[in-house]
Amino acid sequence: MKEKQLRPIDLTIGSIFIALMAAGANITSLVPFMVIGGVPITLQTFFAILSGLILGKRLGSISMALYLLLGLTGLPVFAQFKGGMSAILSPTFGFLLSFIIIAYVSGKLTERKRSLANYIFTALIAMIINYICGAHWMYAAYLFWFDAPVEFSYQLVWIWLAVPLPKDIILSIGAGIFAYRLEKSFLSRSMFRTQQNII
Repeated sequence: MKEKQLRPIDLTIGSIFIALMAAGANITSLVPFMVIGGVPITLQTFFAILSGLILGKRLGSISMALYLLLGLTGLPVFAQFKGGMSAILSPTFGFLLSFIIIAYVSGKLTERKRSLANYIFTALIAMIINYICGAHWMYAAYLFWFDAPVEFSYQLVWIWLAVPLPKDIILSIGAGIFAYRLEKSFLSRSMFRTQQNII
């Protein structure tokens, strides 16, 4: 099936999610104590999951890829208003990479079964993917090119990540519920959904 070109409405909504990602990334600038083990506590995972649930696998993953590209070019859209190619060497870059994957997975898993249970299940699966990608990149970063604490271990990485985990579980479930309600109340009858290319 031939892919349709992105429409103006697609570009507009996709841009909104890029802006939401930048805003969600920098909540730690208002509350700087929300950094545990070098991991900023942000709302990025929440918005990345929503991008897939609401925009679909194609537009959602494109939006997340553009967000990542903008940050790598130097725009301060990453956590703590950071940007630039140096982010690749950051212990948290795995989380950034995973946003593209989880947006695609979220959109893919909900495009044929738009039930509340499936939205919540999908959101939690996406969150797990986010944590797995982030944890393994962080472990490699501290092991090979970043200054690691003396007591550093693979287990310590997961201990660090256990701190934001309850928050992300709650927000992921919230993302699933919010996206489902938006789908049923508005999106399913909107021009955005009825003309959306889902392949």
